[in-house]
Amino acid sequence: MDIISFPFAFLAISSVFAFYLLNPRYRIWFLVLLSCGFITSFSYKLLIYLVTFSAGNYYLAIRIYSSKARKALFLTGVILNLGQIIILNYASFAIDPLLDFFQSNFRVAPISKIIIPLGISYYTLQALGYLVNIKMGWEKPERNFPDFLLYIIFYPKFISGPVERSNHFLPQLKATKSFSESRLYEGLRMILLGAFKKVVIANQLGVFVNNAYSDLDLYGGLNLWVVLLIQPLYLYFDFSGYTDIALGIAKTYGIDLLPNFKRPFLSENVTSFWKRFHMSLSFWFNDYIFKQTSFKYRKWGKYASVFAVVVTFTLFGIWHGAGWNFMVLGLMQAVAINYEFFTKRLRTKLFSRLPVQIRLWVGRFCTYLFYAVSLTFFFSPSLTTSFKYFSGLSKLDYTHWNIGVPASTMLISFVVLSIFMIAEIINNDFNKISERLEDFWNHNRWFKFILYYLGIFLIFYYSGGKQEFIYSQF
Repeated sequence: MDIISFPFAFLAISSVFAFYLLNPRYRIWFLVLLSCGFITSFSYKLLIYLVTFSAGNYYLAIRIYSSKARKALFLTGVILNLGQIIILNYASFAIDPLLDFFQSNFRVAPISKIIIPLGISYYTLQALGYLVNIKMGWEKPERNFPDFLLYIIFYPKFISGPVERSNHFLPQLKATKSFSESRLYEGLRMILLGAFKKVVIANQLGVFVNNAYSDLDLYGGLNLWVVLLIQPLYLYFDFSGYTDIALGIAKTYGIDLLPNFKRPFLSENVTSFWKRFHMSLSFWFNDYIFKQTSFKYRKWGKYASVFAVVVTFTLFGIWHGAGWNFMVLGLMQAVAINYEFFTKRLRTKLFSRLPVQIRLWVGRFCTYLFYAVSLTFFFSPSLTTSFKYFSGLSKLDYTHWNIGVPASTMLISFVVLSIFMIAEIINNDFNKISERLEDFWNHNRWFKFILYYLGIFLIFYYSGGKQEFIYSQF
């Protein structure tokens, strides 16, 4: 079932009214059944696997908490969780080549055709984080299985996150949810905003990006430079669009999911960028990988942090997919962050004489450009394609775009994109103007409704075909 489709919209909106009409004791079961139905629309085998997966982690957590052999049980849980994601997501990259080396005809990759690995990178991290919390004594195990199952399979976040934390999500299920008109309004507003980002902006940018990577030989160097500069915006509006929809749907049920974005392209350096982009994932890696690794090797002094950054972002890259290009993507972030760590004093001294605004925007531009370059490894199907892309940038020729989209349609998308980015700059840098605009928005009901109806019209105007989100592949 497509997230942006009439059946899904009908399911999500009608379910909200049913949710509040139900006796509170049955509401969790209702959300569980709703999530099961959503997952079954992709594969009933996946649902069976997820229930089994959830039951295994649920039982292990209880045993870890009460058993004297908690270390052995925890290690068993880690091995099982990592083992299943390696088999289902990385077999063609890590296991089958090893079997080829030993001249074996056995293949593991076909298992992923039986149990599709949809959302596996997200629910695996959620299960691992939960087991770590229990083992460290940061949280008590959940004794209500429907609550824990919902934590794993809650349908708004299942495909592309955010990566939830058990100690953030589970306590919310214990509170009785009374109907709130303001929460419903806010949730619907976020859903509309997310759909607008995806359909009106991201899908149009995606035409350029996807066409270029499908056959680099068809495009000149200037075309590739354009793609290089817009691919961060494409990823941002696609992914933040899904996140807004997920947060909005959850909010209508009275559940707050973790935020994922905080105006990332206004970051002055790569270090701060990863505190504002895909926040739920980067914070997960910070808490469970970086902090644990740097603490373990604390005797190394500052080099413990350097090593921890490399380990963290290498795994961060691998999380995104099975391929050397994703590993390079992660290593690039590690190199940049370590560079910023060691050169902080020097850079502060060199740029201290520049006006604040110039220093600020130079940092933002360099950060954006670095991320744009690194995304070449994200969008390329292989390292070979990445290097071919960089080689093509040196040829400053131009090829006519044959994208099959009217120029007027594309122009509207770029105008809307510009308005979004200007709004983010005002919200981040100009507090007084932002407050005045917010006051105008709150006190002009008709203006809001005009924009809402215009947004809905543009969503229907631009929609068509299958609406796939980039991060649903992980």
